[in-house]
Amino acid sequence: MNLGLAFDPLIPLPWLIAAAAVTAVVALLLLVTRTRGAIFRALALVLAVLALANPSLTREEREPLSTVVAVVVDQSASQDFGERTQMTQAARQELEQRLARLKEQGAEVRMVEAGGGAGEVDGTRLFTALSAALADVPPERVAGAIFLTDGRVHDIPATMAGLGFRAPVHAIISGHEGERDRRVALTSTPRFGIVGQKQSVGYRVEDEGAPAGARVGVTVRRDGEVVARPIVTAGQPANVEVEITHAGANIIEIEAAALDGELTPVNNRAALSIDGVRDKLRVLLVSGEPHVGERTWRNLLKSDANVDLVHFTILRPPEKQDGTPINELSLIAFPTRELFQQKIKDFDLIIFDRYAQQGVLPMIYFDNIVRYVEEGGALLVAAGTDYISDGSVYYTSLDSILPAAPTGRMDETPFRPTLTQAGQRHPVTRALPGSQSDPPNWSHFFRVVDTQGAKGTSVMDGPNGKPLVLLDRVGEGRVALLLSDHFWLWARGFEGGGPHIDLLRRLSHWLMKEPDLEEERLRMSAHGGDIVVERQTMGDTAPTVVVTTPTGATRRVTLDQAEPGLFRATFPADTLGLWRASDGTLTALVNVGPLNPREFSEVTSTTETLRPVIEATGGGVWRMADLAGGVPRVVGVRSGERYAGEDWMGVALRDVSVVRGLGLFPLFAGLSGLLILMAGIAAAWAREGR
Repeated sequence: MNLGLAFDPLIPLPWLIAAAAVTAVVALLLLVTRTRGAIFRALALVLAVLALANPSLTREEREPLSTVVAVVVDQSASQDFGERTQMTQAARQELEQRLARLKEQGAEVRMVEAGGGAGEVDGTRLFTALSAALADVPPERVAGAIFLTDGRVHDIPATMAGLGFRAPVHAIISGHEGERDRRVALTSTPRFGIVGQKQSVGYRVEDEGAPAGARVGVTVRRDGEVVARPIVTAGQPANVEVEITHAGANIIEIEAAALDGELTPVNNRAALSIDGVRDKLRVLLVSGEPHVGERTWRNLLKSDANVDLVHFTILRPPEKQDGTPINELSLIAFPTRELFQQKIKDFDLIIFDRYAQQGVLPMIYFDNIVRYVEEGGALLVAAGTDYISDGSVYYTSLDSILPAAPTGRMDETPFRPTLTQAGQRHPVTRALPGSQSDPPNWSHFFRVVDTQGAKGTSVMDGPNGKPLVLLDRVGEGRVALLLSDHFWLWARGFEGGGPHIDLLRRLSHWLMKEPDLEEERLRMSAHGGDIVVERQTMGDTAPTVVVTTPTGATRRVTLDQAEPGLFRATFPADTLGLWRASDGTLTALVNVGPLNPREFSEVTSTTETLRPVIEATGGGVWRMADLAGGVPRVVGVRSGERYAGEDWMGVALRDVSVVRGLGLFPLFAGLSGLLILMAGIAAAWAREGR
């Protein structure tokens, strides 16, 4: 309990000061002139001024508060290297025992675990965790903070104001001095690249704790495939040229050979993602006999901003003679030699839409198309009555690459196209809108080309199981054959229409080797806090996948069928960095968080990063290895500027309390005040009356 005196003036403070001044002057005059009863008169005046000041006796009941010591335990991924986890756990147990003795002196200990998990922000953020743990504690109650860490902390405040309190900060460092490690640092990382062109990536191999200038073997991968194996000098900048092979993310990995005795090989690899941008897809569309479905192809291709379309329609064969002057036959001449000989390799896709051989294209040009496909090009033939005519493109050298031969007949039985068993699994037609019902929810077709000797993959059938859509691979290229010219009925909405845009767009992109439309493909993607592994296959089952985490640990994952031709598995993404999945044949990569987490960039333990803030607060730093796995003894310090010694650490114990009760007794209020004033006046009157 504390006693005190408080004032609550009955008049404004300036008036009270003026009254006190007047009282002092009058009292001084009374004393100087030696007036009878001057002392008692002055005392009466002083009592009157005190009554105006309204003094009160105060009584406070205070409850002492504990001071808070925060212990932050680093559980980030870098603590898993070497023996750091075991050293930290042993130090934590001993520290808890030592801090238990401070509770008898009124201290409160708060244990905080920080770091670890894919949900963490990039880097080890121990001071952020410390601030969160002390958010409800006033700065004057903080006795200090103790960090159990490897020293790699990435949110150290630049000033003491950023720390939020004035108390000692100590650090007990796991790991050993003189650790060796090799890492790859990226120096030049382009974000975009044109598909088909090369990009230069800059990097440097850095050795810590090892002699500089060593020759190091490096492996460069693109989407898991080895593309280069240069040898570089450690510490010196290097560059590698990597071709961008497809649109979307091209993940480039640069991995250095292991260093003898290094702490971990995790950071021997650095990765970056280069977004491939297509420099326009060039499509050549050659239309033959005009028909109502011709505009369907044109509208589809023209609606895609990434497609550069070259379209020619041959309206008048050379043998037709009607007297029309040559200069009125067309606006421009058909540049056959330029398109089919000089620049044929510039096209990503060639489409023949109901084209019949009319003598416009010499046979040697069809030979060029065959070579174009075998060397990686794409050909789509949209067939109709032209395919069974004497001028069919099948009766050219294209017969060697087309997947079916015409019988010379058209089947004009109305039918609904249906997906074959292979079509239900093939990415071009899998889950095609409307295919889930039986019969499919799309309109009828009314004719189909009758063929024989079909090869490749039939993904869609017509009446009596006759192939309607055939896909085939020829050499390095691909060929597709549509055996009906009634797909335009879907575009016109006949009987509700059908998924012509989905089908034709997927078909054209499969021909142009879009990775997502590959029949056999392994994919990884990150969704929220999970990683999803998907395997596209034409088989009945999918092999078990081996997943490699960013730390190098592996796990076997079994995929379950999600739909025909698609198998899937989901598991938590509990570590930041680059994940890899492989089924022995295919490889997939996905990145969670930053491609090269700061947590793995520098992994050797250090006492230097925390030293500035420790010295500024009067704390200390020790290595667990030097303390034989123990911790310094903990001492409560009431005052001082230094809180650490060779074998001890101090915490600032505070005398902090909170007021629980307050009592007031006014001295001049009511009867007591009246009696005091009357006593003073009576004393003055009595002295003066003698």
